[in-house]
Amino acid sequence: MHCPFCRHEDTKVSDSRVIEDGTAIRRRRACPLCERKFTTVEQIVLTVVKRSGVVEAFDRDKVVKGVSKACQGRPVTDFQLAALGQQVEEALRASGMAQIPAGDVGLAILGPLADLDPVAYLRFASVYEKFDSLEDFSDEIERMKHRPPPAESVDGPGEGSTRRPRGRTNQEPLIG
Repeated sequence: MHCPFCRHEDTKVSDSRVIEDGTAIRRRRACPLCERKFTTVEQIVLTVVKRSGVVEAFDRDKVVKGVSKACQGRPVTDFQLAALGQQVEEALRASGMAQIPAGDVGLAILGPLADLDPVAYLRFASVYEKFDSLEDFSDEIERMKHRPPPAESVDGPGEGSTRRPRGRTNQEPLIG
C-alpha cells in the first residue's frame, strides 16, 4: 500500500478491525518514511456474471435505474429506491459470493420490490420473467394475494422465495 502523502511503497499496519457486519476490514496504517498515519478500508468487490459470460462490477445505481422504470407513475420516492438498492446489495453480499450471476441480482430485487410496491413489482416481474400471456399475469397476481405481509428483513436470492422460475430467453434483464 502506497502512502497517500509521500507515495512511499512500504506502509505498516498498526490496527485491523472488521466493520460493516464483517463485509469490510478497516486498517490503520503508518508510513515509516514520513511517519504520517492513514486509514484504509478493504471490501470485497462484487461482480456480476452476465448470461453472455461478460463479468462487470456490481453497480447499485444500475439496480435503482432498472427498478425506477418499473416504478414510473407510482408513489415511490427516490429515497425508497435508494434503500431498495442498498437492500439488494446487502442481500448479495450476504450470499458470501464475490461473483453473482445476473439472474440472482434480479431475484434479489423481486422480494424487496414486492414489499415496496406491488404494481411496480408486477411490472418488473413481467419483464424479468418474460411474461408472454395474460395467464402469466393472473398466476402471478394469485401468488401475490397469498404472499405473507412484508417482512422487516430482506431475503437473499432464492431464500424463502415462493417464486417459480419461468423459462428465460437470452435477452438480458432490465438491470443488465
